[in-house]
Amino acid sequence: MKLLRFGEPGREKVGAIDRDGAVRDLSAKVGDLHSSRFEGGLLDEIANLDLTDFPVVETPGRLGVPWEGISKYVCIGLNYSDHAAEAGMPLPQRPIVFLKAPSAICGPNDDTIQPVGSTKLDWEVELGIVIGRTARNVSEERAADFIAGYCVLNDVSERAFQMETTQWAKGKGCDTFGPIGPWLVTPDEIPDPGKLDLWLDVNGVRMQTGNTDKMVFPVAALIADLSRCMTLLPGDVIATGTPPGVGMGMKPEPVWLKPGDVVELGIAGLGQQRQKVVPNPLA
Repeated sequence: MKLLRFGEPGREKVGAIDRDGAVRDLSAKVGDLHSSRFEGGLLDEIANLDLTDFPVVETPGRLGVPWEGISKYVCIGLNYSDHAAEAGMPLPQRPIVFLKAPSAICGPNDDTIQPVGSTKLDWEVELGIVIGRTARNVSEERAADFIAGYCVLNDVSERAFQMETTQWAKGKGCDTFGPIGPWLVTPDEIPDPGKLDLWLDVNGVRMQTGNTDKMVFPVAALIADLSRCMTLLPGDVIATGTPPGVGMGMKPEPVWLKPGDVVELGIAGLGQQRQKVVPNPLA
């Protein structure tokens, strides 16, 4: 299934993509797609629906975050071997973990607001793992049982903020730095998350091209590692790292985003995002 939420912020409705690529409005049956209902079988209930029984949405308009109830947005750094080489960093021996503030989360095509004082605004296309069941001390062999689905993420970053200290969170958690979607795609549609093409363009120019087969720590290993040090709750999302081609790594000089720039990105089978960078109204 490909599940989504459409409408203005705070008034989104639940939808699903049918076989013809049309959006079907499930809100009358489903209510809202909240992660608190994942363990109660909500996703299985939706999977058993006949989408042809539900109205087609001719103009969905704005897309919101595909589900509600994200308690944690966990990020993995330097998790692609070719990105680590681009950064001139050794491959990590254990996953590098940091958190993105929940207030950073936004819809997949919402504007990216440049923070006040920002000088080094950057992009990162990433595969997102969506947790479907409460996970504690999960083994790699059982990790797949705890996945609700996958999604496209853009780990928007402000590198000047990020590098002010040894902790990265300051440059990762600004408002609108966490676009998610367009869909939550259930695992039956993604048989091997370790073989997915990723890409990202800035103003129509290809910047990132990669494949999840370059991940140092694959999906199951990340869930096992993280669930040892924190409880992963339904709806939590894990950003699994980015391939090479980020602005910070451009040669001979880095390339930074500025107001007016348009970022487009996508992952095979998971859809596409588009964000326009806009100035901060408080600047």
